[in-house]
Amino acid sequence: MSMAGNLRKVAGLGGLRKVARLARRRTRVDLSHPARSPLGSAVVNCVTYQGGVRVPDCGDLVEAVERVRKSDDGFVWLGLSEPTQQEFAGIAELFDLHPLAVEDTVKAHQRPKLERYGDTLFAVFKTVYYVEHKELTATSELVDTGEIMVFIGPHFVVTVRHGRHGSLGPLREELEADPRQLAKGPAAVLHAIADHVVDEYLNVTDAVQEDIDQVETDVFTENGARLDPGRIYQLKRELLEMKRAVAPLDRPIQELATRPTRGIAPEIQAYFRDVSDHLQRATEQIAAFDELLNSILQAHLAQVSVAQNEDMRKITAWAALVAVPTMVTGMYGMNFDHMPELHWRFGYPLVLIVITAACLALYRGFKRNGWL
Repeated sequence: MSMAGNLRKVAGLGGLRKVARLARRRTRVDLSHPARSPLGSAVVNCVTYQGGVRVPDCGDLVEAVERVRKSDDGFVWLGLSEPTQQEFAGIAELFDLHPLAVEDTVKAHQRPKLERYGDTLFAVFKTVYYVEHKELTATSELVDTGEIMVFIGPHFVVTVRHGRHGSLGPLREELEADPRQLAKGPAAVLHAIADHVVDEYLNVTDAVQEDIDQVETDVFTENGARLDPGRIYQLKRELLEMKRAVAPLDRPIQELATRPTRGIAPEIQAYFRDVSDHLQRATEQIAAFDELLNSILQAHLAQVSVAQNEDMRKITAWAALVAVPTMVTGMYGMNFDHMPELHWRFGYPLVLIVITAACLALYRGFKRNGWL
């Protein structure tokens, strides 16, 4: 049986053909939202590249794969968005993808990682995007995360996107504008995706920094003690989500940048070193933001304590002022017959004058000491 016959047999009973037809119809479409294709399939795009140049018509997916394998030139880039197990099964068989990697791809919610299965590299990237908002509150969502799974082999790239964001359409256009880079094969696509994801990390950290600066400014204003601490905790929670997306990616990128990896040419590794530098910067920024938020939170708690002490001093000072007339009037309310100045004509005005003088003296003393 010919290679084409074997491929068609492996592809399953018509399922892959349906995906291929949908892919062929949508060679120039790359949807970012909604995540699902209106055609009822997870296929976003299917393109063949030869010599770094896009082939005008991908044609049948199986035939395109057969053609690049025979010519040993170029590769097929198949993009999908949130495929189901049934939708991905035929593709997994066509490209001989490992079942464990297929399971991770369909279920998603994976940590960033890099794994090798034979001649195929499987990489998982967590995408992070900043959520615009008018005002930061204790319930504001600052970052939205998703995932991009990438399979690269000698003659193919399969990308699977999960989440509302992370469209690779603009990235594909940038690569097509640089045929020399795209001619380096699937490894160049893997680098471009990694670089795109990490650059977005930096964009998000820059945006989050503005929120942190605003909170820091609010804390050190005159009414900083009245700031809702929930805003600070919300920032810390969002930073923790970013950290979970960014930090685990360090090891896979380091492997791609430094360790000899089959399918990754040394000239591509130099590009991954640049990605590693950017990733390190993002990681350091997130760690610095977390430390800064800890300091801001401690400063806010200290301000709250100071404000409470000031309130207690004011309450105590006013209680002392009220105590003077209370004490004097209480003594004269005991109804004894023989009390000083009880039957004197000017006794009542004298008592009022003494009470007023004592209260004024206390008030001046408290005011001078900053209690009032």
